Amino acid sequence: MGAQVVVIAKEPVAGRVKTRLTPPFTPHQAARLATAALEDTLGSVAAARARHTVLALDGLPGAWLPPDVAVIPQRGAGLDERIAHAMADAHRLHPVPVVLVGMDTPQVTPDLLRAACAALSDHDAVYGPAADGGFWLLGLRRPDPSAVLGVPMSRPDTGAGVLARLRAAGRTVAHLPELVDVDTAADAARVAAAAPDSRFAATLAALSPVESPVADRVAEMSAAR
Repeated sequence: MGAQVVVIAKEPVAGRVKTRLTPPFTPHQAARLATAALEDTLGSVAAARARHTVLALDGLPGAWLPPDVAVIPQRGAGLDERIAHAMADAHRLHPVPVVLVGMDTPQVTPDLLRAACAALSDHDAVYGPAADGGFWLLGLRRPDPSAVLGVPMSRPDTGAGVLARLRAAGRTVAHLPELVDVDTAADAARVAAAAPDSRFAATLAALSPVESPVADRVAEMSAAR
């Protein structure tokens, strides 16, 4: 496989990650869920067997980091800058196409990642839309900061803004299926139900109903599959 996969992530520290999950979760519980999501994501990347795996990290590595993953620090202020720099820095490290994913879609599968990498053999870009209007994956045959710099992040029109940039630059774009980002407790329930064998689902299920009002909803959605 000719492309590399870059995971952009925060160190899963209580109070710094998944803050929109609190409440109903405590900051410590939210950090546990973030750790599980990151482990699931890195596991799928490893199983996809990309040419290289790079972690663009805000913070310090922990026991959740698997071997053979190059770690680079995030740079920039806003998320648009951090994404642009992560892709450019990874490309300098390994001058091959770059597929970037976050830590918010633990349901991502190795097959989806392989499809993203393969798409860059005959497309300039590959794009995975998120249900909230953003994107869960962005791949570029050759990183170009102008694809994301200045695009307002974390808004319902973020994805449309990135696609508009790519089309304006004459880039051919392959599209992947839409996934749900884990931002809220309701999102967590949907993602756990979609990936019932994941660490994320197991971690969410381990939270007691008193700690997590969505636990019963997770069980209902899993049973309905």
